[in-house]
Amino acid sequence: MEAVSAEELDEEEQLVRRHRKEKKELQAKIQGMKNAVPKNDKKRRKQLTEDVAKLEAEMEQKHREELEQLKLTSKENKIDSVAGNISNLVLENQPLRISKAQKRRDKKAALEKEREERIAEAEVENLTGARHVESEKLAQILAARQLEIKQIPSDGHCMYRAIEDQLKERDCTLTVAALRSRTADYMHSHVEDFLPFLTNPNTGEVYTPEEFGKYCDDTVNTAAWGGQLELRALSHILRTPIEIIQADSPPIVVGEEYPKKPLILVYMRHAYGLGEHYNSVTRLVHTAAGNCS
Repeated sequence: MEAVSAEELDEEEQLVRRHRKEKKELQAKIQGMKNAVPKNDKKRRKQLTEDVAKLEAEMEQKHREELEQLKLTSKENKIDSVAGNISNLVLENQPLRISKAQKRRDKKAALEKEREERIAEAEVENLTGARHVESEKLAQILAARQLEIKQIPSDGHCMYRAIEDQLKERDCTLTVAALRSRTADYMHSHVEDFLPFLTNPNTGEVYTPEEFGKYCDDTVNTAAWGGQLELRALSHILRTPIEIIQADSPPIVVGEEYPKKPLILVYMRHAYGLGEHYNSVTRLVHTAAGNCS
């Protein structure tokens, strides 16, 4: 039986742990996507099912390829080690030969270069794709209001990071962690306002109190994707309206009952491979804003 080093086991364990974390984050995102689609909207529900299946398949393929790559790298390292020991025994005047391991590395480098070229070609093709079209429409909408998109990382926290960014313009320093914690606390204390809009993706039934409690806990402790329910909670917490600008639909405003100037977010359906994404905005000509309460 082939011996496996402690270092190789450690690398594989780290990869498995990361895969588990990514799967958990993807499930949290999928749950957010499902919560944003009304139960009775069969067309969007059907599309959602297809999107979810695609996301899960892509992640499964990605994880499989990463495991295979780790095993290949480990095997190459062993071969290189053996080749190195043998080479020490070779006479200096013996003609230099390219090892099989080096040939494999060269082939791998060539394949990687080819992949990068395909990505570059895809980016060019995307100039007429959904992402580009959406970005162009949003740019026009925002320019008419003397605004432009401010990019926010796509890490599961994008909605909260966009809110955090908007609040900084008002000298309010609430962090993503604080916003998540306050959102969960507010939803916990206003169960009747949120529970009817949350359904179990497996049964289609409204969340039980226990499931709702876990949903709120995940809001605090994971990178669970935030949507309209969380935006509604934040508008009440901040006592400020929040406007969400979209490319193909009129803006949505939550918290209209509050008289303050709204925080502005941009909602994008095609920004990244995993789908929906929130960005912040900034003024083309910067102006000062007021403080948050």
